[in-house]
This record gives sequence, C-alpha cells and structure tokens, in this order.
Amino acid sequence: MINGNCDPKFLPLKEIFSNAIKSGFETGASIAIEHKGKLVVNLWGGYQDSNRTKEWEEDTLVNVFSVTKGVTATCAARLIDQGKLNPNQLVSYYWPEYDCNGKETTKVSDFLCHRAGMFGFKGGIPSGSFQDWDKFVSHLESQSPYREPGSSQGYHALTYGWLVGEIIKRIDGRSVGQYFQEEIAQPFALDFHIGLTKENFSRCADMIMQKDFIKLPGGFLKYVPDFLLPKIIKNFKKALKTGDFEQAFEFRDEDSDNFQNSEDWRIAEIPSANGHGTAKSLAKLYGILSNGCSRNGTSIMSKNTLELAIKPHSNGPDSVLFGAGIKFGLGYELSQGISFLGNISPILNDRMFGHAGIGGAVAFGDPEKKLGYGFICNQQHKPREMYKTNNQLTKALYKII
Repeated sequence: MINGNCDPKFLPLKEIFSNAIKSGFETGASIAIEHKGKLVVNLWGGYQDSNRTKEWEEDTLVNVFSVTKGVTATCAARLIDQGKLNPNQLVSYYWPEYDCNGKETTKVSDFLCHRAGMFGFKGGIPSGSFQDWDKFVSHLESQSPYREPGSSQGYHALTYGWLVGEIIKRIDGRSVGQYFQEEIAQPFALDFHIGLTKENFSRCADMIMQKDFIKLPGGFLKYVPDFLLPKIIKNFKKALKTGDFEQAFEFRDEDSDNFQNSEDWRIAEIPSANGHGTAKSLAKLYGILSNGCSRNGTSIMSKNTLELAIKPHSNGPDSVLFGAGIKFGLGYELSQGISFLGNISPILNDRMFGHAGIGGAVAFGDPEKKLGYGFICNQQHKPREMYKTNNQLTKALYKII
C-alpha cells in the first residue's frame, strides 16, 4: 500500500506513515521531505476516495485548506522583496475603496497577521458561486470591522484569502492563482494550484469531511469566576464569549456537507483555503525557502526578506482561536503556534514557519535545519486527532536531524 522512496536514515518515518495507512486511520496520504536541498522522503499510499477504490498516486492532488495561506504569504513576500509591497503601508494606498467604515487605519501587515478585525462576513458569507471574486471582495470592502484594526489578533480563516489576494491583484494585476503559477510554480516545477483546472480533476482526491466537525467546548466556564482561572483559560473563556469563532468559521446553508469536493470550490481561487497540491511540491517550496530562497540560479526572494516574513509580528491571544497564543509572521504561522488544534510540529523550534490546514495537512520550512516538509491527507479527523499522524512524523524527524 505504500509507494515511493525513503532515505535509510529516515526509515522511522516510513514506519509511522505505513502504520497510519495500513491501520485505516488515514484513508490516503503522502509525505515528502527535503533536507539540505535533497529529497530524502517521498512516500504515498492509501486511497483517493471514501470507498477505497482509487489508489493514491504520486501526483494525486488534494485540498490542503489553510496550508494555502503559507503559499499566498510567499507571493506577498516576493512582492515585498521586489519593493512593490510595503507591509507597513496603509491598505488604502493600494486599495482606495477599502478606506471606509472604520477600516481607514488598516495596514497591510494587519491583513497578513490576522489583525485587521475582518475575520468574518457581516450578514453572512455571500451566496452563489465561489468563483465570483469581486462579489466577496466588494462585501469585505464595504463592511465595518468587528474590531479596531491592529488592536487584536483574530484568525481570518476564510477572509484572509480575499483580503491579501486583492492587495496582490491591485499591485500586480494578476490573481493570486495566476501570480503563483507564473512567478513561482512554473519556474520551480511545483505541482500546486490555487484554482484547479478541470483537466486536473481526474487526479484530485476527495476530502472526507467530519460532520458536525467542531462543537464549541467549555460552556461551563461562564460559571467560573475569572480569579480562579489561569491566564490561558481566562483568554479561552473571553474568546468563547465574543462569538468570533462562529463568525470566522461560518458555513452557508446552501452548501452541502461535501461542497469542498464540488467543481465550483475546486475551480475558484480562494487563497486562504482551497489550494490543491502534492506533498512533494510543498516540501520543495519550503525546501527552497529554507536553503537560501533560490535554486538553480532562480530566486523566490532574498534571504533578508524571508527573515522579515518569518519574524513574529503578532503573538495572540487569538480571539477566534479561543485565546491561543498563536504567533504569526507576515502570513506564515510560526513554530508551535500553528493552530489551537495542533502545531506545525510538537517540537519547539522558533525557526519553523509554514501553515497547517483544517483537513490535517501541514507544510513548513526550517532554515536552521535546511528543511522543507509537506504532509497531506484526505481524511479529516476530529479536533483532538487532526494532526496525530503529522505530529508523530515530525517528532521522529527532529530526532533524526
């Protein structure tokens, strides 16, 4: 059931990966690791569908959800490197129509660091096709923020894509999907897409989603006085009261339980949530970034720009993610602050940067270890087990390197 290659030094990872597939815990998955510019692990196995009839292949694509944010952040960092985007500039400098209804002081870095106070769509997510970019942008452009821009961190689960994406489009003229393909994916032969073409549907795995995925915990906390609670639990209680989570992770009544596998979702460009790719492409992207940001004479950005992008710019508490002390660079999640459900890695390393996705996928780089890592899967697990396989793999990886 397991195919691919694994350097003998990394065989413990192959055993973990094999067990995850053979036990049935993962329906289908792949893992790839670049170390010091060399592909040392490239494994895949299992099935692309819930009926377990179509085997996972090396070039199988899957929706990696918020792992897409790290790819979008790389596009923004490239524009910063070229002097076309200033993260400290007001958003209105690039996007004049955004300058209204209490959003006038919003900086570009507020978008990238989830501090814009725009973590949801007031009045609900717009109905209709996800391919209608201008409809989603116009809604966000005209609404008022939930919080004063820059005053607090609240994870922009979906809205990050349209906010950061519109800035990129205003500067460059191309959509994020087109920009990434032409500026990064094609020059480096990366099989990753923000907006799939129909030709790629045949190699796209179905996401197998949990029903009633997240039920808010901690209702009893409202009866516990604050003075009896440690700081982290007080932050959790405060975040529950705000209702920010429900705003950021809202669903539309019109969407089926399986809408993530729909043609409309796959074709649309949602630079926060619907990137599709292979583990090998993600490991290669982060491997390049972690080894000087260039390969074979072609550069994504300078090392100095990467250092700026992976420096902590926001440290929580995150009002959407239950008061968690998540750290963000300029669009990248950092070290152990990857999500309230799991981390890029359970290993504490402040040099790690990347993003985790709500389907269980994780991709990151580590310049200190010269590492690029990608793990993707199509079985969404309940919150406590969401990153179980990934965390086992990264623990073993860091014991080796």
